[in-house]
Amino acid sequence: MPIQILPPTGAPRVLAAAQLSNSLGDGAYYVTSALYFTRVVGLSPTQIGLALTAAWAIGSVTGVPLGALADRKGPRGTAVLLALVTSASVASFLFIRSFVPFLLAACLYAVAQCALAAARQALLAGLVTPAARTGVLAHLQSTLNAGLAVGAALGGLALRHDTRGAYLAVFALDAASFLLCALVLLRLPAVPRTAAREQGEPRLAVLHDRPYSVITALNAILLLRMPLLSLAIPLWVVDRTDAPSWLVSALFVLNTLAVMAFQVRMARGVSGPRTATRAVRHSGLVMLASCVVFAFSATGPPVWATVAILVAGAVLQVIAEMQQSAGSWQISFDLAPAHQVGQYQGFFGTGVPVSRTLGPLLLTSLLVVWGVPGWLLLGGIFLVAGLAMGPAVRWAERARAEAGAGAAEGIFTGRLPAG
Repeated sequence: MPIQILPPTGAPRVLAAAQLSNSLGDGAYYVTSALYFTRVVGLSPTQIGLALTAAWAIGSVTGVPLGALADRKGPRGTAVLLALVTSASVASFLFIRSFVPFLLAACLYAVAQCALAAARQALLAGLVTPAARTGVLAHLQSTLNAGLAVGAALGGLALRHDTRGAYLAVFALDAASFLLCALVLLRLPAVPRTAAREQGEPRLAVLHDRPYSVITALNAILLLRMPLLSLAIPLWVVDRTDAPSWLVSALFVLNTLAVMAFQVRMARGVSGPRTATRAVRHSGLVMLASCVVFAFSATGPPVWATVAILVAGAVLQVIAEMQQSAGSWQISFDLAPAHQVGQYQGFFGTGVPVSRTLGPLLLTSLLVVWGVPGWLLLGGIFLVAGLAMGPAVRWAERARAEAGAGAAEGIFTGRLPAG
């Protein structure tokens, strides 16, 4: 069966083009930004870490109200505006020479990125039928990874030259990529604004939705796989094994290419809450197996065996990643009210900045400090979160049914039932 990255023509194809445009710039930005701010601007790693932690924390908080803004004002216009703001925030990095301006620009960047993700999800929900959303999101994820891979290669050229001009060219490319993203999004048809809030309905209803909050928290735990790949595994390979350091890059490339090639196929069996929770449950089991395999790499096998073990762990990890992604996409849309997709997606999307903010400290403590026992504990955490998703989704479905019955009787309490 041939690998298909791009989704069908129409709105999904335009969404993919927008995704590809900004992911090219982001790929180059991700591999060069840390070196630019340390070597060229002169910031310390501690300053960079502090600013980024604060920025993503603020971004996670503002995603919900800005997602609600997309519901009220229309997701297309909101997404275009946020893409322009992201472009401006990246462009401002070109002129930053000290910590405080960097902190402010990083906060603006994180807020715009988190809100843009929510607005895009609301836009997709308005343009794609519910049955096709997970499949389209799988195509978009494949497109994202393709763009990041090409962008990372471009960033590699800048790293090779290691000059101020090369780094500035990368930032200009990323700013231009979000500008192009905004122009591409304008090609999409406008999605009608949602209906006004019912009397007594909270402005940010998702904050009162306890089942959805639990689901979001479980998803944030499962998203610890993100700093696991980008931070913990590289540190583990270098500090705890005898594997060559180039394997870190090879494992990252393996992950990127696997998602690009197989995410669409992995998502085909996910079509509703039952299949989605099964996918998330399986992802927890596979992540447990992956953690056990990674732990074995520190038991002192020959170098060739260590490399094979690490590759096997990475393969299991990316399989779990694709299962978890497909299942979580389906769950997040199925349980979001049709008139509040933006704010619900903004809330669900907080799992990404939360995992990026808290994950590095947690994972380095578990794996780099504790070693093999830390891997086993982490695998158990993934397993419990995956298994807990099913009961949490059923709780949310019962709450939806009870809330719907109350609305039919003209009753609105302002809070979903506890289940």
